[in-house]
Amino acid sequence: MIVFSFPPVIDERSKLLILGSMPGVASLRAHQYYGHPRNHFWPILYALFAGREPDPDYERRLAFALDHGIALWDSIAACEREGSLDAGIKDVVPNDIPGLLRRYPQVRAVVCNGNKSYAELTKHHGAAPEIASRIVVKMPSTSPVPTARFRGFRDKLEAWRAITDLA
Repeated sequence: MIVFSFPPVIDERSKLLILGSMPGVASLRAHQYYGHPRNHFWPILYALFAGREPDPDYERRLAFALDHGIALWDSIAACEREGSLDAGIKDVVPNDIPGLLRRYPQVRAVVCNGNKSYAELTKHHGAAPEIASRIVVKMPSTSPVPTARFRGFRDKLEAWRAITDLA
């Protein structure tokens, strides 16, 4: 099945662009970035920048991110994928990240949420001056699926603390 990412969430206050790979099934159904209730993204963002639980309202979550200088998008515009796993992604069409950064030159850092986001960004745009001139950071995926190094929320939260110096 061919799936498509969402439009970017960004404004003139954005200093940090967080890139996912492609929204999963639950996020696509909800039409929300990190819409799966078990994804750690929103709890991590709120813990880092407000020390509290995420707002239950999605529009307020987006406003919270923008208020803290954080923009959201995905490395992939469209791809073929069954299910939600990045491992199932094929036939990638990349998003125009360099074009977005030209329109928003105040963005000083790009944070990739997981390996796939980083791999697609560097594969398609790694040599672009809009990428090369910015700090690019690969963070562990906020997916609830544990890895050998990042077992759960606490491990991921500690790793993601690095973005507070970038925003």
